[in-house]
Amino acid sequence: MTIPEPARALAATAPMPANDHPSAILALDLGTTTGWAMRLGDKTIVSGTMAFRPGRYEGGGMRYLRFRSWLDEMLRQSPALGAVYFEEVRRHAGTDAAHIYGGFLAHLAAWCEQKGLPYEGVPVGAIKRHVTGKGNADKQAMIAAVTARGFAPADDNEADAIAILLWAIETRGGVR
Repeated sequence: MTIPEPARALAATAPMPANDHPSAILALDLGTTTGWAMRLGDKTIVSGTMAFRPGRYEGGGMRYLRFRSWLDEMLRQSPALGAVYFEEVRRHAGTDAAHIYGGFLAHLAAWCEQKGLPYEGVPVGAIKRHVTGKGNADKQAMIAAVTARGFAPADDNEADAIAILLWAIETRGGVR
């Protein structure tokens, strides 16, 4: 699988629970730097980050158009995609972050509906509790927990996406 640039693919060395479902699963930590992790149909896990910062001469909606194009490319690369999970944020520290998250969430929901893909938000506390044992774990604890499972996240965004994917596989069997 060729992953869209500038994303970085990592194969997981950690053993995954048995699951005979052939569908790929996409997990997202939505934001200007979106963390992503995907379990492919062959159970290989790849992950990375994708930046959606607006360019100097772009309108405010361009980041969302690039996000949708990136989602289309992810689907082209893994047509067996069967479910999408994302971090469901209920509280933001700032207004800008809330607006940006809401824009990504709206586009993700519309894209999933258009493609007929099931999607589910996972509360932040549930993700943190699942991988660290603490619902209020900080960024470093999340990175450490994911690293302990055999992954090498570049930052907290990628670590969160991997944690969402692990939650989906281990609690939902990866499909909705």
